[in-house]
Amino acid sequence: MRLPVYSVTLVVCVISTFSAIAQASLQGRVREAVTGQPVVGCEVYVKGSRQIARTDSAGGFTIARLPTGRQQLQFSSIGYEPLRSEVEVPVEGIILDFTLTRRERQLKEVVVEAPQSRFGPQRLREVEGTAIFAAKKSDVIVPDNLVANLATNNARQVYARVAGLNIWENDQGGLQLSIGGRGLDPNRTTNFNVRQNNYDISADALGYPESYYTPPIEAIKRIQLVRGAASLQYGTQFGGLLNFELRQPEPDKTVSIVSRQTVGSYGFFNSFNSVSGTVKKLSYYAFAQYKRGDGWRPNSHFDSKTAYADVRYQFTENLKIGAQFTHMDYLAQQPGGLSDAQFAQDARQSNRERNWFQVDWNLFNASADWKLTPQSNVNVTTFGLLATRKSLGFRPNQVALPDNETYLRDLITGDFRNYGVEARYLNRYQLGGKNGVLLLGSRYYHGYNHSVQGFGPAGRDADFRFVGPEGVTFSNGFSDFRFPNRNVAVFAENIFYLSDKVSVTPGIRYEYIRTTSEGTYGNVIRDNAGNIDAITQIGEQRVSPRGFVLGGIGVSYKPVETRELYGNISQNYRSITFSDMRIANPSAVIDPNLQDERGFSADLGLRGEQGQWLTYDVSGFALQYGNRIGEVQTYDAADRVLRRRGNIGRALILGVESYAEADLLRVAHPGSEPGRWSLATFGNVALIRGRYTRSEIAGVKGNQVEFVPAVNLKAGTRAGYGPFKGSVQVTYLSKQYTDATNAEEGGVSAVVGRIPAYSVLDASVSWERRWLKLEGSVNNLGNAIYFTRRATGYPGPGILPSDGRSFFLTVAAKW
Repeated sequence: MRLPVYSVTLVVCVISTFSAIAQASLQGRVREAVTGQPVVGCEVYVKGSRQIARTDSAGGFTIARLPTGRQQLQFSSIGYEPLRSEVEVPVEGIILDFTLTRRERQLKEVVVEAPQSRFGPQRLREVEGTAIFAAKKSDVIVPDNLVANLATNNARQVYARVAGLNIWENDQGGLQLSIGGRGLDPNRTTNFNVRQNNYDISADALGYPESYYTPPIEAIKRIQLVRGAASLQYGTQFGGLLNFELRQPEPDKTVSIVSRQTVGSYGFFNSFNSVSGTVKKLSYYAFAQYKRGDGWRPNSHFDSKTAYADVRYQFTENLKIGAQFTHMDYLAQQPGGLSDAQFAQDARQSNRERNWFQVDWNLFNASADWKLTPQSNVNVTTFGLLATRKSLGFRPNQVALPDNETYLRDLITGDFRNYGVEARYLNRYQLGGKNGVLLLGSRYYHGYNHSVQGFGPAGRDADFRFVGPEGVTFSNGFSDFRFPNRNVAVFAENIFYLSDKVSVTPGIRYEYIRTTSEGTYGNVIRDNAGNIDAITQIGEQRVSPRGFVLGGIGVSYKPVETRELYGNISQNYRSITFSDMRIANPSAVIDPNLQDERGFSADLGLRGEQGQWLTYDVSGFALQYGNRIGEVQTYDAADRVLRRRGNIGRALILGVESYAEADLLRVAHPGSEPGRWSLATFGNVALIRGRYTRSEIAGVKGNQVEFVPAVNLKAGTRAGYGPFKGSVQVTYLSKQYTDATNAEEGGVSAVVGRIPAYSVLDASVSWERRWLKLEGSVNNLGNAIYFTRRATGYPGPGILPSDGRSFFLTVAAKW
């Protein structure tokens, strides 16, 4: 596939990197508007750069080496109204006077926004709140800027501008998010540290890092992604950070209401409603969402409810506390997986009417932000989870085997009781005339998971009751385990500004993990006639304490304010999960000697903006696994295909991830305002090569690493005129494998094998006027028949076909 504009914009931005830009110094004085007295300690920030000056005792400040031309200055000082002012900076320099007005009422915290492109993805600033992101590869997605299907949480559209992501499509309603990349298993986003408003939302951050809860895109203000180098602040995982920043209370209204109603194909309906406001020092935001649908395939009905409340109180100008509560529950019927032959015959068919999945998720959070001085901040966050997940169904190793109500079903339940606290201290300082930023943090986490697997009742209903194994007509194992664990971590990072252009950010993290597994497991043994011969039951207890240190470093070079060359390297670590320790699955066996994964990730890239018409980020990366956990195809005594999960060996994944977006009207008419028209195009492509470099398993060395498509491409165009906007995007992934043996076919179980290359086209339109907005979208415009996943258990096992063409219409109102 050729993308001329994308190619040209990348070439232009690279060439323009070496263009010379004239620079000058800017001097100024800041005085109080009424008295004319100098304002001391006022922060003066140049939008688009990392330069911050502070006024001296005479109210004066100096900013050196500033590009000539129009610049925006932002002034912030305690007790004064914030001020923004645009100035022309000539080559010979200039001295300007500015005046600030004293506050006559107490205002909320003043946040000085860093420059963000008016189109395309945004990037995290070097310092945000009490977090450091300098020299890290990051992306920020603002759903309000997208013309996309938000009601269904369509990850293919929402994350289209993030290069290299591999997305599994599980259901029509977007109940669960499954993204990976760089060879990371996308299953429930387990290789990222997934957070909401900077606190954990997964089942267990270390022992069971699966995210059954995904906040509605309609409630999200920003989505922040930081690749593997985020491990020093947010855990040890290879993927990095994925943080959902939900919408905040309206600061200037007592009551603000938003209502969005969506209908779509196959019985889809979504109702999202929120209320927000501020009353004196108290502010609040709450939403409720109800979602249902019947799905593209039979036996795919779902009902989902989500509610959220956020209350904040500004005790003083420097102290703010808040509390949040989230509830989500859903019941989904699962049509099961297909074999390769079934998929080729009819991708919409389903032979599973009795498979169900139920989730009940409750998240709690309380936090305090304290501004100790103008240069230092403290954040303390406590969080907890009370949740359950239940899966019930008929899931034999042969996915084409017909089902009937005489078979008992497998039932697995998980009960999660977790809590934790995380404290951060960030300080901006000067040492030897050089600026610096220090971050210190600590974390304590207590996790508890009670997992039971056994036999569920026959019948078709969602009846999540355990029954005895006597008289069962289908053989499977059972288990009852408790997994308590403890995690203590301390971490530190520091930005050293060696000059106005160069910064170095080293970091270190100490991690202590104590994982415990205690319980019993068993199996039903049958004779050749299928009669129960014996029922085994074995007790087991495992304790695994370990402590280790991770290190990393990042370097940033900004020759000009709109261009940055960055690089980083960070160690990574991933512990084995509870599922790796003990679970019964008819199509899988687990190596009892399974070990934790270790490795590192590194990035080297160039990113920035060119004028007001181009934004780009081009980077190369390396990711090395030691003891990579994966799966190989094997066979049991009856010559049936099984997958064996264990440490496959060492793997090295190398790749290039590139992104560019251009405002075509500004390209055609540079220097002029586009008026009511808008036209932009984007493209991102990831070219990745992943191979096993060492393995003790025969036939694995040199094979392609699982979940690594060699080509991962997304491209699209957005156009608008006044209140009308429209977008079209295409997604293409080349073939990939699901196990380390690179099996082409999955046999009767279909849990391993090749995922063929596929491409999908999506289109969306919107119209907005005052308080009313209309949106329409068509997912999979070309009605492509494809799949992104071979499920090893629920919601399979087997091939899970992606949805065909579907239509959606949204009516939104805001008062």
